[in-house]
Amino acid sequence: MEKAATTMADEKKKDEQQKKPKAPKGDKAQASAEPKAGPEAPRHAAKETPRLRARFEKEVAVALMKELELKNPMAVPRLNKIVVNMGVGEATQNAKLIDPAVNELGQITGQKPVVTRAKKSIAAFKVREGMPIGAMVTLRGDRMYEFFDRLVSIVLPRVRDFRGVSTKSFDGRGNYTLGLHDQLIFPEIDYSKVDKLKGMNVTIVTTARSDDQARSLLKHLGMPFRAN
Repeated sequence: MEKAATTMADEKKKDEQQKKPKAPKGDKAQASAEPKAGPEAPRHAAKETPRLRARFEKEVAVALMKELELKNPMAVPRLNKIVVNMGVGEATQNAKLIDPAVNELGQITGQKPVVTRAKKSIAAFKVREGMPIGAMVTLRGDRMYEFFDRLVSIVLPRVRDFRGVSTKSFDGRGNYTLGLHDQLIFPEIDYSKVDKLKGMNVTIVTTARSDDQARSLLKHLGMPFRAN
């Protein structure tokens, strides 16, 4: 009876050992011992600061403080926003003409434009309230500095017989408006795909308290003013 009991106990131990999972050997054992890493976090490349913005913070702001005799760095005039407005008067007769204007303005500014509509009806111009009459883009931050940099260094020198921009286009509150006759001076526009020349207004809004401060700011940023 005792031998039978011992043999039964031995068989139970063997069964239990067989049921236990075997430990992996070699590299597999190390791999299983290490905790499983979760999904890798997406790596975002650090966005570079536009060169004009960096130059303003390092050089232009310091020069303006000395020139305007300012003691508080927060009082230094700076760019607030740039509004690019393209009017399409023919869109009152054919609404499809607004699409090329929106597309071209988006290529020029790198931002989706907003379609501007008539605020009131004008019978003499056959304009009804709510009709699309143009496109507009408001640029702020890095896009604003990038657009201004391209405007003064690439676009304006491409104007035929360019002798500088007027110094009298300020509105008395430190804002400057520049008129451009056509969109072909922008290198982003493909000449072969343009069906009609379209002019635009570029309004540069600053935090300057006067036109003189705004003129000094734009001059330091590279705006090629015409010599009087």
